[in-house]
Amino acid sequence: MTEQKFVECEDQDGVRIITMNRPDKLNALNTAMTEQLLAALESLAADGVRAGILKGAGRGFCAGADLQEFKDFTPGQADKILYRADLTCRLQSAVTQSPVPVIAAVHGAAVGGGAGLAIGCDMVVSARGLKFGYPETKHGIVPALVMTGLQRAIGRKAAFEMVSLGRLIDADEALALGLINRVVDGDPLPAALEIAKAWAEIDTRAMAATKQLFYRVGELPFEAAMAVGKDVNSLMRSFRERK
Repeated sequence: MTEQKFVECEDQDGVRIITMNRPDKLNALNTAMTEQLLAALESLAADGVRAGILKGAGRGFCAGADLQEFKDFTPGQADKILYRADLTCRLQSAVTQSPVPVIAAVHGAAVGGGAGLAIGCDMVVSARGLKFGYPETKHGIVPALVMTGLQRAIGRKAAFEMVSLGRLIDADEALALGLINRVVDGDPLPAALEIAKAWAEIDTRAMAATKQLFYRVGELPFEAAMAVGKDVNSLMRSFRERK
């Protein structure tokens, strides 16, 4: 039996648009969709794509993990539970580890793992009407695999408020907190395409080095970060075309 396809890809001028396509479930992440989405994100560099866009089909971006599927994960299915946890962890860090820049075009609901996916992208453009947050505690579970990205994005106090209270915020509040870059009226895809196409015009080596260094220095002490920056600066000058 052929596996159902939950992720669609379309290329435009060096930009790959990745669409989560499970609209009847608000693009909730079951195991099959998580596997397909991870494969799509990991293939960007290998396929020579210069920039990516992640979006959701239908009424929302992504409602997070498919809780209906989780009901079937019993204590006797340790292997399945551990596999899904590892899969989710890899998905949540896939964009950061890719040399290709990816922007999320978000609308409607982006909650739980869906919120984690959005802020895990390098930039986020959101439509008004956004419902963003981490309601896991209201369902008696823990937002474990999205907590790291959230805390690094907005700091400990604001992050703890979001994960402990489970309150959903709108686009304007998400913008004020620094969780998203831009808010637009209507479809966020055109604004995301504009940014992605600008990325696609940049030398791929310079973009990959910039992205790698950006995330690396964020985790290093100041002196170590400056040393890494010096090394990348020297490397960059070695491949820059002379005018």
